Amino acid sequence: MDLKSKIRSVPDFPKEGILFYDVTTLMKDAEALKYAADQFVEHYKNSGKKFDKVVSMESRGFIFGAIIAKELGAGFVPIRKPGKLPAKTISQEFEKEYGKDSFEVHEDAISEGESVLICDDLLAIGGTCEATIKLVEKLGGKVNGICFLIELDFLKGREKLQGHEIFSLLHYDE
Repeated sequence: MDLKSKIRSVPDFPKEGILFYDVTTLMKDAEALKYAADQFVEHYKNSGKKFDKVVSMESRGFIFGAIIAKELGAGFVPIRKPGKLPAKTISQEFEKEYGKDSFEVHEDAISEGESVLICDDLLAIGGTCEATIKLVEKLGGKVNGICFLIELDFLKGREKLQGHEIFSLLHYDE
């Protein structure tokens, strides 16, 4: 299936000069959503790795992360923007391609030594994923895989994630 044909490109969003890859058009297509999720699940089932938790960042990452967690028999942990989680949290700041931000996770979301798969919709400059790795590691988890629906190769976000195995379904060169 040509997943790229299911993704809408929106120029100048969220600010001028940014080309936004809108995955909601893929997600609304039941067949495309199932196909994409199945590609992730198949990759990790064939990897021989066992994951205790799948961790995803707000908000589109939640959709893929929850599906993958269910299929891999793992728990799901949401990484949220500040003030969105009800219990005690830890936080991590990061840089995005258009500004600074921060994430939070419940301090009891991951236990010491748990195997973690990080899943998000898009890898751009790597700041959100780098912050998520730091949160997982602060809680004692071990990041044993990272996956993205889309990787913007020209932004070289993968360079911030060196030392981690990365699996991306789609690659964009510009």
